[in-house]
Amino acid sequence: MIQKTDIIIIGGGAAGFFTAINLAENNPDLKIIILERSSEVLTKVKISGGGRCNVTHAEFIPKELTHNYPRGEKELLGPFHTFMTGDTVAWFEKRGVPLKIEEDGRMFPESNSSQTIIDCFVNETQKLGVEVLKNHSVKKIQKENETWEVETEKGDFISDKLVIATGSNAKIWNVIKELGHTIIAPVPSLFTFNIQDSRIKELPGIATQASVKVISVNNKIKLESEGALLITHWGLSGPAILKLSAWGAIELEKVNYQFKLKVNWLLDISTEEAFNNLKEIKGTNSKQSLYKYAQLGVPKRLWQSLVVASGIAETQKWAETTNKQFQDLANQLTQSIFQVNGKSTFKEEFVTAGGIDLKEINFKRYESRLHKNLFFAGEVLNIDAITGGFNFQNAWTGGYIVAKSISEN
Repeated sequence: MIQKTDIIIIGGGAAGFFTAINLAENNPDLKIIILERSSEVLTKVKISGGGRCNVTHAEFIPKELTHNYPRGEKELLGPFHTFMTGDTVAWFEKRGVPLKIEEDGRMFPESNSSQTIIDCFVNETQKLGVEVLKNHSVKKIQKENETWEVETEKGDFISDKLVIATGSNAKIWNVIKELGHTIIAPVPSLFTFNIQDSRIKELPGIATQASVKVISVNNKIKLESEGALLITHWGLSGPAILKLSAWGAIELEKVNYQFKLKVNWLLDISTEEAFNNLKEIKGTNSKQSLYKYAQLGVPKRLWQSLVVASGIAETQKWAETTNKQFQDLANQLTQSIFQVNGKSTFKEEFVTAGGIDLKEINFKRYESRLHKNLFFAGEVLNIDAITGGFNFQNAWTGGYIVAKSISEN
């Protein structure tokens, strides 16, 4: 038996729920169904931000906000003028979920629990009469005249309007491809760098501010970033690395994640400046052990590792250190070269670059340019962001505009 409804939303994640809630509020008489392939909804919301849910980011200027999207930067400018960070904050506060800003700009629910967001969404859909059907994996989508037909493993549905908000789902991308849309092949976007190197092998857990730069074998990849850098058991992570991985997602995949990385542990201090600083310290600390006391704001254990890598003995005093050793240390501090061999997924927050070609979407409505009354929201599109709440903001903006477009239709 085929179930008739007004609007089908495929995908029980952030974008799907946000679309459904806004749609139902604007159109109480519409019959709205969410089809979710698994037995749980909002699973990505649950694990985001270490279980706290990084809802958005405290960037309140649309143009500045777009700069955090390696794919989608140009297309999101207009949509962000319609719905962005401030609107997100107001939306959640109106529903009893106040948000807070952390030092790095990330925004979380004051409860510090992603369950607060999940409960908000589930309660809203129940209150508004949105039907959420789990374990309804979509097998086929087709259009008959002006009606959308969706075939799932548990039954078939028809509606006048269809919203696809399935995130990075290769199976659905294949179904969408059958509708004539172009799919940009997905590659990982947020990942950390695998590095085996004696200088950092014993230092997992150390975090510092640094600037990082990808050095490509063919010199074609020009990627730079700065920010917090974290040494891990498998290599390097932290915001500085994740920014590089997002902006370089496609290029780094092409070189099979084999490349050299230059790290400046002093952030923006040049090698020459570092050398001069070391010479100055020698003048005032001549009798002190160079190894024992860290300088220039470098974490102690990292400083000691770089001192040893520069050929300086642990017992050596500043007065006994040669200009050649100072030069080697200045090089280690400002341009440490590491060989990257592979990547690791960043926590459980797997994000991909890839999805529906953005040229095929009308971003004033988040509607397909190929099919009327077919809408998309979230990461099903070829849009992704650096870490920090930006991927969720894309989901909220898309869901809001889809709901608005359908309401105004």
